[in-house]
Amino acid sequence: MNKLLIASAILMVAPFAAQAGADFVEGDKIFGGDAELGATLTTGNTETTSIKGRLDMKHELGNWENQYLLEALYKEDTGEITGKRYYGLIQADYQFSAVNYMFFNANHEIDPFTGFDSKSTVSSGYGHKFIDDGRTLFNVEIGPGYQFKQLDDESALAAGYDTEDSWVAHGVANFETEITDSSKFKQMFVADYGDSLEGRSETSVTANIIGALAMKFAVIVRYNSAPLDDKKSTDTETNMTLLYAF
Repeated sequence: MNKLLIASAILMVAPFAAQAGADFVEGDKIFGGDAELGATLTTGNTETTSIKGRLDMKHELGNWENQYLLEALYKEDTGEITGKRYYGLIQADYQFSAVNYMFFNANHEIDPFTGFDSKSTVSSGYGHKFIDDGRTLFNVEIGPGYQFKQLDDESALAAGYDTEDSWVAHGVANFETEITDSSKFKQMFVADYGDSLEGRSETSVTANIIGALAMKFAVIVRYNSAPLDDKKSTDTETNMTLLYAF
């Protein structure tokens, strides 16, 4: 755990420390992002609640491009919680050129339905933009990382240990393209390979409704090659949300 805390501190401090000696120019500051929200509520013979929220912010400052991401998912069926997931990510990219950059990434996930109380991963490495013409973006990232997991009490009792940690190879492939002037397609793959292979795929289509308001349809698939006993290796999530860009 100490290794993870030290690595997280280094990754979070690095972009700010590098900028500390530079002169700040207001014209170089660019900040924006988008917020998503989707909900389903039913009452009567069937009582269900489903809420999905996401806040994705990006900040450009000189050669740095930073991302701050928060996600939350909550599901309840007739008073019983059937889904709960919270995820946070910080990533800083240092641009060497228009197509080459170094990334620093730290993320934390809470999903008790996997048998783990939490999972944290830190990584850094090299990124390259193969296509970036204003309408289409295709970039790939690869580098080493470190992952730490905390098992819940039930899983720890069954397994005989309460934590897992390993060094991982971290990779990302991201593709985005504008279908029309008012719609966009995105496909992203994220993988961490260490003691097991863990992957995440997100496919989405976004269509503008009016102004900064859009509708987003997304399919998310999560995969773990070595899940805990009584857990499935693949989880899927399909949702439709309203998205507001700012």
